Amino acid sequence: MKFRRLPTSAVRCFILVVVCVASVEHSPAETAPKGQGLKPVLDYISVAWDTLTRSMTECQSIVDPKIKAAPVLYLPAGFAQPPTVQKLAGDCNVHVEHLPAEIHRLGEIDASKIQPPGLLYLEHKYVVPGGRFNEMYGWDSYFIVRGLLQAGRTELARGMVDNFFFEIEHYGAMLNANRTYYLTRSQPPFLSSMFVDVYEAMEKNGHPDPAFLERAYADLEKDYAMWTRDPHLAGQTGLSRYYDFGEGPPAEAVQDETGFYRKVAGYFFFHPAEANDYVVEFKQHEEAARPVAGLPYSLQVCDEALTMARPQCEKERQFKLSVDYYKGDRSMRESGFDVSFRFGPFGAATHHYAPVCLNSLLYKTEKDLERISRWLGRSDDVDKWNERAEERKKLITRYLWNAEQGLFFDYNLQTSQMSTYRYASTFYPLWAGLATPEQAKAVADNLRKFEQPGGLPMSTEETGAQWDLPYGWGNIEMVAIAGLRRYGYNADADRISYEFLSMVAENFRRDGNIREKYNVVTRSSEAHVELGYEMNVVGFGWTNAAFLELLHGLPKEMVDRLEKEQDRPLPGAK
Repeated sequence: MKFRRLPTSAVRCFILVVVCVASVEHSPAETAPKGQGLKPVLDYISVAWDTLTRSMTECQSIVDPKIKAAPVLYLPAGFAQPPTVQKLAGDCNVHVEHLPAEIHRLGEIDASKIQPPGLLYLEHKYVVPGGRFNEMYGWDSYFIVRGLLQAGRTELARGMVDNFFFEIEHYGAMLNANRTYYLTRSQPPFLSSMFVDVYEAMEKNGHPDPAFLERAYADLEKDYAMWTRDPHLAGQTGLSRYYDFGEGPPAEAVQDETGFYRKVAGYFFFHPAEANDYVVEFKQHEEAARPVAGLPYSLQVCDEALTMARPQCEKERQFKLSVDYYKGDRSMRESGFDVSFRFGPFGAATHHYAPVCLNSLLYKTEKDLERISRWLGRSDDVDKWNERAEERKKLITRYLWNAEQGLFFDYNLQTSQMSTYRYASTFYPLWAGLATPEQAKAVADNLRKFEQPGGLPMSTEETGAQWDLPYGWGNIEMVAIAGLRRYGYNADADRISYEFLSMVAENFRRDGNIREKYNVVTRSSEAHVELGYEMNVVGFGWTNAAFLELLHGLPKEMVDRLEKEQDRPLPGAK
């Protein structure tokens, strides 16, 4: 396939960028049983918690679908090899190594030099999202833990929280996921919320654990500190930003997201006004002095062939995506929203924004640490965390609240202006409890700008990216609906819950699967993603959790209606 642009000028020219697109085929799933209401869906979810569980005693835990390399398990530097790991090495033909140095903070170690890449050891079992995601992910795990608690799996949920504390203590932070190539970045900081939910469940079950509480305080404070110092500070705003410590294209994207960066380069060639120095000319003789990571791409300008004569062409030139582009791309992956145009095309300017989602989560972390301080009887710390939370709330209103639009927006540090990109992160301040009643009402009144037949999409812009219109994701439905309920907008929360649940259930009846995302405009699980990885992964951890939590929050009459709906013919069926 070729990209071709024909400018209207006296001399007609064209630019060629050769692009190859990989297709992904999915094996058909068995059709869900008929006439049983919601039971098939709930059974699927119940079984999935076990099929998606991994541990350091199982061969399947080591496999990385994203990287073509022999399986390696890495232990922290100086960490004694547990007997379970010795057995795993023998049973699964897995090579076991130690990391080359102790890690106290992200950025202390060059993850690209850890070759071959491999899995990072964790002490307890954990639930993976599914499909290509065969490791414990940062923000996925918050929603998975919510689902586990709904299912009464408190011990498994607690083990996952303990794993994150292990990551903070041995790998420097809560990681994007436990692979060596993720040692450069974290993910949205839901960990304090994860801990509070698990600890309350433990107390409810009569099993409080003071030592667990003490460990949580120390590790959560350490992880919070990473987000509130450079380079995670958002300029002079007092807010924070996403920032990946690595350079160049991330390993998992290069090997697994076929042709993605070629598409990015093609886009910027054809949209130079948006390129913002993201494309730089590649000159071989200058590479040693000013190396730029990533593959080069070719561009050639030729006359259009209007006759049989060979067209005249300019000399072919080579370009690369810039250092700043890759920093933004990596930081976008830390945000979890990969890919969206929310932070500019392809998220390339992610590290140049103070985001609504991140700063709402840090407010929630400050309030959680205030609460844990109170549980521990540390009155001075209670006051400290309360003051920090109140200051962040003021800054969020100052920089991220648009009273005229009635929505929260990200803040662009390069232009010193608020973004105008409507995004579902506007519901985070309601979820975190930092919105004023007036702000919450304005956001709720603006639901119509987002709402679709299958629930809430990520944005109001259709870009071809999976984290934009028309796609909706179970985790963000959970955030938005919990935020609406927190401020008393239960009718809205019930309606959106029903839209999303009925869509998931309807598609489950078609193919017997639950997936990571849905087209909420067409109410379909068929995803035609153009940018990023192109599959719609089956599993799926946070959608399973969303189904349980949203169902639990519905009034009985709506649950009954949803049950009966499952016994009717599918729309479009003969």
